Amino acid sequence: MTFVLDASAVLAFLNGEAGAEEAAARFPGSAMSVVNAIEVGSKLMDRGMTNEAAWEAIELLDVTLVDVDAGLAASATALRKNTRAKGLSLADRVCLALAIREKLPAVTTDRLWASLDIGCPIEVIR
Repeated sequence: MTFVLDASAVLAFLNGEAGAEEAAARFPGSAMSVVNAIEVGSKLMDRGMTNEAAWEAIELLDVTLVDVDAGLAASATALRKNTRAKGLSLADRVCLALAIREKLPAVTTDRLWASLDIGCPIEVIR
């Protein structure tokens, strides 16, 4: 694996938003938690896609989906204290916990993450 992707980075690509090219360049060999994949699929459905089309879009990315096990869940829970004031969601914390566990950079469009000092590099792509 090379990077851990936040849902915002994947959505930037899928929606053709600012940062789309930067996100796409990081897809090969990258990982995303299934929690972030659910967030991506949900946002795509909010925009009118069917569940099947949303998951097909996710599956077409060159990204490994990682299940959340008890250890990853505990790590994401532990991040709550240091990220609550920044408003990070459960999916955000799972992304960061995965990046910390795998010792990889987390890739996001969320500029608030740049100020975090939690044990993994963070790349803000826009």
